[in-house]
Amino acid sequence: MHYVYILRSSKSGILYYGFTTDLKKRFIEHNGGKSKFTKGHIPWKLVFYCAFPDKQKAKVFELYLKSGSGKAFAYKRLVDVALVKDVSER
Repeated sequence: MHYVYILRSSKSGILYYGFTTDLKKRFIEHNGGKSKFTKGHIPWKLVFYCAFPDKQKAKVFELYLKSGSGKAFAYKRLVDVALVKDVSER
């Protein structure tokens, strides 16, 4: 399976959008500081994921979530915006 996921930083409240074939391993890597893009915002919480049997469809969905309209969709439908604001207002 191919997974598209959204992480929320407990430190800064930002969201990270990603793609992987091994969700558990990738989540551990993010929280272990093994990704240069996410290590400055550890710890991370998994707030959304979905599985696709087709790699191309997963990649297209990940790219959509990274677009402006995709981020708006994610904030409105996939993640709790109140929690993101609470963390970022600290």
